[in-house]
Amino acid sequence: MSKPRIGVIGGGMMGHGIAYLFAAAGHPVGVYETSAEVRTALPGRVKGICELLGSDPNLLDRIGVFGDLRPAVDGVAFVFEAAPEKLALKRELFAEIEAIVAPDAVLTSNTSAIPITEIARPLTRRERVAGAHFWNPPHLMPLVEVIQTEWTSAEAIARTMAVLRGAGRKPVHCKRDVPGFIGNRLQHALKREAIAMVADGIADAETIDAVVKEGFGARLGVIGPLEQSDMVGLNLTLDIHETLIADLDRTAGPHPLLRQLVEDGKLGMKTGEGFRKWTPQQAEEVRERLRRFLAGLAKRG
Repeated sequence: MSKPRIGVIGGGMMGHGIAYLFAAAGHPVGVYETSAEVRTALPGRVKGICELLGSDPNLLDRIGVFGDLRPAVDGVAFVFEAAPEKLALKRELFAEIEAIVAPDAVLTSNTSAIPITEIARPLTRRERVAGAHFWNPPHLMPLVEVIQTEWTSAEAIARTMAVLRGAGRKPVHCKRDVPGFIGNRLQHALKREAIAMVADGIADAETIDAVVKEGFGARLGVIGPLEQSDMVGLNLTLDIHETLIADLDRTAGPHPLLRQLVEDGKLGMKTGEGFRKWTPQQAEEVRERLRRFLAGLAKRG
């Protein structure tokens, strides 16, 4: 049985990886991308993924790249939008897509910041709109958060999760459309406390990174925080919280240290300094270490 056609909106950082995933799973894929430069580069970027993961490069034959929206999404069963993070743009795109696709096509957004509710609000058939938050890079990171709004139907959620599983992803259901969904809320709760500890002189950034990587972070790939709490006992977790919780950072809004670093132009690896100082070689070593690690996981998965 032929697999349903997939529409991908945006062929850049996330879009080309999403297109690869579905083409590798046997779906015909249409990619809509307004930039001629990005359209030209997309086949080469997908071929690079094939080389990295040992995939058949002939899957490129299943991907069509278009500068117009209609041929990219006409006849699709699913749309995965990965356009720039601008609400007005996403609303405009979804309105145009809604006018083209079949009534039962599911429309999803890969946004990591904009509420899915606000993207869906102006549409006629809001029950078929959901979030599908892939993690970067989508061809290496297995998790996809499928986000439900107050209008999203159970059928749309089930169909989205099924097509993602068929493409080798591990979808999870976020039952409420809250800022940050699940993963970014957890990730930035950790970052908030890490930044506060640097600001309070408890430890420097390098030490905090080492504690995460060489301590509890080493086990997070095999046991989650609530799993670990159940393993050691909730009575112990409660005892620790009785002492610890009141002392955690409660800064209202982004921490002043983070604001000051940004104001000073210390933006991280791209400027040579953020919480830590970086040479170009050191920055590339970190990126390459991450790429090798994630590629290894993807090949084993």
